[in-house]
Amino acid sequence: MQELPTRNRSALLCAGQRWANVAAVLAIGGFSAATIVGRHANGAERSWLVLDIVVGIVASGLILTLARRPVPGALALAVLAAVSPAATPASTSGTLTVAQRLPLRTAVLIAAAGTVGHLVQGLWRPIGNLPFLWFAVLDVAIHAAFLGWGQWTQARQQVLDSLRERAVRAETEQGRRVAEARSLERTRMAREMHDVLAHRLSLLATYAGALEYRPDSSPEKLAQAAGVIRVGVHQALDELREVINVLRDEDVYEGRPQPTFQDLEALVAESRQAGTTIAYDDRVDDSTTLPPATGRTAYRVVQEGLTNARKHAAGRPVRLTVAGQPGDGLRIELTNPAANGASVTPGSGTGLVGLTERVQLAGGSLDHGKRPDGGFRLEASLPWPS
Repeated sequence: MQELPTRNRSALLCAGQRWANVAAVLAIGGFSAATIVGRHANGAERSWLVLDIVVGIVASGLILTLARRPVPGALALAVLAAVSPAATPASTSGTLTVAQRLPLRTAVLIAAAGTVGHLVQGLWRPIGNLPFLWFAVLDVAIHAAFLGWGQWTQARQQVLDSLRERAVRAETEQGRRVAEARSLERTRMAREMHDVLAHRLSLLATYAGALEYRPDSSPEKLAQAAGVIRVGVHQALDELREVINVLRDEDVYEGRPQPTFQDLEALVAESRQAGTTIAYDDRVDDSTTLPPATGRTAYRVVQEGLTNARKHAAGRPVRLTVAGQPGDGLRIELTNPAANGASVTPGSGTGLVGLTERVQLAGGSLDHGKRPDGGFRLEASLPWPS
């Protein structure tokens, strides 16, 4: 259903409030009329008829003031109750209204004023054979009951408002947490694909460098390198498109399956195919028990190390050692000699910063830096519970 405009909703609320006020005036007027008829049924108070009618009409009209000015309206009704029993329904209604809307101290004072007004009424206009003592007891009991009822209603409404506010706040917080979770998930996946894209581009740079520095290669090798570059460019474009989709879409992007420790062999083979000489020493016992998150982090460590080796020490051999067992942790060490010349592709240095953060989040540690002979060493230690 389409929502009504704000102006129309306000008009409906105002109209509903007006009808509620009319209904309240008519109800109180009806009770006042019944009170007048009851007091004058035997004709003993005929001289007070005109006063009671006037007071009943005025008291019914004062009901409208309780919505905006409850305290003055209730005090005026208490004064009228001292003059005529026709104001009793309106006066007790004023006591109840104040008890429902204002603090206990103010409500007690208004209830006391109404009680005093009715006590004055009972002194000079007693009800038939009802003793004044019993009238006073009933007066106090009725006003105390209205006071307690109003305060209970107010407390219940406050509890409901508090619960409603908590529900709204919880819903808002839930929405914020969902948005933060989506943002973190997008950032994580964008970082994963950034690593893949950097690895892919470094491979392309290696093949392009081979074409540039070895133009005398055979046509078959040139065609093979050009084909690898063409396929790699298409893959890099697809991966870049995935990164953009992750950062743009509000919904969590599923993306491609994440790598595992078992994919290290394929990663090393891909780097070897690109011309990098890699001495791979695998000393891992029972890699199937390695936690998936640890295996994925290990894959990213090796991927970043091979990528940096191709960037900054192209053509130099790389030694990769991976060792570990359950309960002893997983250790990764990747070393390469110093570069012969300038880097094939420049680097910003943010890859190792992000890798350090990734390893620390996995509960491990990462150390990297130059060796005394000018080479580079990358070493990571990851937890592997028994």
